[in-house]
Amino acid sequence: MAGLVVASLTYFSFAGLSGAMHDITAKLPPVPNPAQVATSTVILDRAGDLLRPYTIADGRWRLPVTLADVDPTFIAMLKGYEDRRFAEHHGVDWRALGRAAGQIARNGHIVSGGSTLTMQVARLLEGAPTRGFPEKLQQIVFAREIEDRLGKDDILALYLALAPYGGNLEGVRAASLAYFGKEPRRLTVAESALLVALPQAPEARRPDRDPKAAKAARDRVLDRLVAAGMLDTETAASAKTERIPKARKIFPMLAAHLGDAGRKGHPNTSVIRLTLDGRLQKKLEELASDRARAVGPKASVAIVVADHLTGEILASVGSADFMDSGRNGFVDMTNAIRSPGSTLKPLIYGLAFEQGIAHPQSLIEDRPTAFGGYAPVNFDGFYRGTVTIHDALTESLNVPAVQVLDAVGPARLVARLKRAAANPKLPDLSAPGLAIGLGGVGITLNDLVSVYAALARGGRPVALHDGTRATPVASDTAPMLEPLAAWYVADILADVPPPTIGARGRIAYKTGTSYGYRDAWSIGFDGRYVIGVWAGRADGAPVAGLSGIGTAAPVLFEAFDRLGGSRAPLRAAPAGALIASNGELPAPLKHFRRPGMLAGKAPDNPEIAFPPNGVQVDLGIRAGDPAPLMIKIRNGKPPFTWFANGTPIAQTPFARSESWEPDGPGFVTLSVVDSAGRSDRVTVFVE
Repeated sequence: MAGLVVASLTYFSFAGLSGAMHDITAKLPPVPNPAQVATSTVILDRAGDLLRPYTIADGRWRLPVTLADVDPTFIAMLKGYEDRRFAEHHGVDWRALGRAAGQIARNGHIVSGGSTLTMQVARLLEGAPTRGFPEKLQQIVFAREIEDRLGKDDILALYLALAPYGGNLEGVRAASLAYFGKEPRRLTVAESALLVALPQAPEARRPDRDPKAAKAARDRVLDRLVAAGMLDTETAASAKTERIPKARKIFPMLAAHLGDAGRKGHPNTSVIRLTLDGRLQKKLEELASDRARAVGPKASVAIVVADHLTGEILASVGSADFMDSGRNGFVDMTNAIRSPGSTLKPLIYGLAFEQGIAHPQSLIEDRPTAFGGYAPVNFDGFYRGTVTIHDALTESLNVPAVQVLDAVGPARLVARLKRAAANPKLPDLSAPGLAIGLGGVGITLNDLVSVYAALARGGRPVALHDGTRATPVASDTAPMLEPLAAWYVADILADVPPPTIGARGRIAYKTGTSYGYRDAWSIGFDGRYVIGVWAGRADGAPVAGLSGIGTAAPVLFEAFDRLGGSRAPLRAAPAGALIASNGELPAPLKHFRRPGMLAGKAPDNPEIAFPPNGVQVDLGIRAGDPAPLMIKIRNGKPPFTWFANGTPIAQTPFARSESWEPDGPGFVTLSVVDSAGRSDRVTVFVE
């Protein structure tokens, strides 16, 4: 036997090798570079950390890996144990083959292998065992072919990607994640030794099946490296005390819904990087899971976090548990169309502020009121009488919100939602009605976050994006609200009483509860971040005790806590903000009134809402520090052309307000003309 081995190896290495190469080469598979090897699709976060991998087509885990991804100690140990002359030979180490044959001759069995790393790569690419000398010859020829085509680093990268580690694990990265729960860039000596040992007999040495065999193989690697002078005895002895993992760990599965969406949207991309922050995503998935369990056995929680300065989505939790079928965890509730409850009320009041028909301190009636056949009631069934709009919004009263919506128009509300890239769904494709102000419309959590992001930015929409897609908001999109109106809304929302765990004024936020206790919402923002929370059941069934303030709001405040760092302050008041009590307001703003009720004015005609006709406006001109005069219009059809004493001031395509700086004190006549030629004018005294 030994003589046959030696003679055959001699034949392969000299005369026989050159004669057989032509026949063998024709049977060889093509030599791939590492980029051509099929690998698992991986979903990465903004920092490049793994969120979720997928198996390749046949169910194996083979994650993309480069030399830079692997601990240099492992690379050195791999070469030292498997192929000490890797850098010197051309695919075949004849000295090692001769040594292996001599050991077989002396001992009657294999003592050490003679295969180089290149030969092992050849075997892995062929996918067939090398049981006899013809197969071994073919492997040798293929190894030399590989060396002709690829550099040493590429060959090593192929080994790192293809080496078997037991079961459906291939490659050092998959093995490191499965056995140690971490990336291979920071392996201990003991972990490196185990990963060096496993590919020689991956099934026999699997630590999850035979930890004793795995330990013995690891310790042999350590002993041989000590004998080779690559490790000192103390380091090896310490490594031998490290425990062998006895079970495989579950691969990361963060942002599962978004990962599926990214994979579907980019089917030919193996590495998909999202804008998410992996650490924040993990914290919020844990938060959603904990809070859903407290709500009920079939309840779920969804959370979206976005940086409204950049539009990047930093966390997207689609459900409390992706794998929990009892909670329908596979349903992505960030994109589910649900009733928004009261969460649209801030935009309703913002439209009234923008049109100049209301101010946060304007009085409004909270009394039983019917609008045709529609008679809204407050959530608690009680009425407060005369209240300010500020209090009507902070207390989320229904009747005042519907009064204001009747004035600004449901169609306008829907149009402004669309400016912020929201896509409201009306029942049966019907026209917008007053019920949409209290949740009679379908909308998604992602849409609401987009709307509140625009509020946080002073009314300017932003394209929210997560790496899988971008919300189509063009840079020249009309504002959702004018800056002053958006600031009034944000200032009121900062006064909404927080849940018991929160502190007032940290964020501006709103809650909502849909009809029948099916959806609980809480959306809030500070100077940089906007967070949206939904809670309920994915199947739409009612949940006893579910509410925005009691269920969703605590999750919102905890989510802000888990952002870490200091909170960015809310936006400062813009120029022209009227900070006054009700008694200090101009007469038309003291009490809310619907435009159709204004004497002598057709409801559709443009009307200068501020300043009112005949008033005296103190702009600080006499004090030497003049401020611009803010002019506001309601009704009419844009674009508007503005005049002061007959001289055009400006023409703005979307805005319903304009600022103008007078030359000095005195009377001035202000007028406006809309696109239909209708006009209005007022005369005021400025000083």
